[in-house]
Amino acid sequence: MWDYLLAPLDADRAHLITDSQIWHARVMFIAWGIAAPLFVIIARFFKVLPGQRWPERLDSQFWWRSHWIGQSIVLVATLVSTGYMYLNTGDGNSWHGVIGYGVVFMVCAQGLLGAFRGSKGGPTEPAPDGSLFGDHYSMTRRRRIFERLHKSLGYITLVVAAAAIVLGYWLVNAPRWMWLITIGWWCIMIVVSTGLQRRGLALDTYQAIWGPDENHPGNRIPPVGWGVKRYRTGVKPAEKGSVVNNPASLSSSPVKEQSE
Repeated sequence: MWDYLLAPLDADRAHLITDSQIWHARVMFIAWGIAAPLFVIIARFFKVLPGQRWPERLDSQFWWRSHWIGQSIVLVATLVSTGYMYLNTGDGNSWHGVIGYGVVFMVCAQGLLGAFRGSKGGPTEPAPDGSLFGDHYSMTRRRRIFERLHKSLGYITLVVAAAAIVLGYWLVNAPRWMWLITIGWWCIMIVVSTGLQRRGLALDTYQAIWGPDENHPGNRIPPVGWGVKRYRTGVKPAEKGSVVNNPASLSSSPVKEQSE
């Protein structure tokens, strides 16, 4: 069994990898095979934390801090690892190299998009003139465009990064145990994500921050993104002393999921 797992996937080729390729592969797998998908899962499904009495308690910062700090680390790791690899080999002619540079371009684009997301606004961060106006709170056209681009490009980048990892494994003819561990880990994340989605935990960011009251302007337009849950104004805050683990348990009539 050990001999089988240690052997390269393609028996007709040797498993050849340089020291610089090993360093690059480890960093990029940790960044894109493990960290980036985890931070996306946190951002999508943990806007309301277990035990948080939503909508009595709003705007948990856990998902936001985890997402931007974690993905910033992924961005830096990607740039450093790719730059190191380029300086040592300059190899960008393989499919792995071409797709890998595509990942670099997309993750840099995500970083730039974040700078154009606009102001927050709302009761906690009113505008300088004292009004509640903000690109996010008012869901301006700028904010809606940002969310569509940011979410779409984020999921596309994850898929392209996974393809780059697979092609990298094939390029160096990685041993079978690497393939099994990687694919097994991805399957676990897919199963977990599917379970969280079915439980209705992909709560709309707007409602996670400001609640379901339709007096908030963003609650009067469709949510941005596929499979995003939104709840009606009739949702009542948790009773004193109670603990809510699932936003779906607060309402028997969630708004039908909408996709953009």
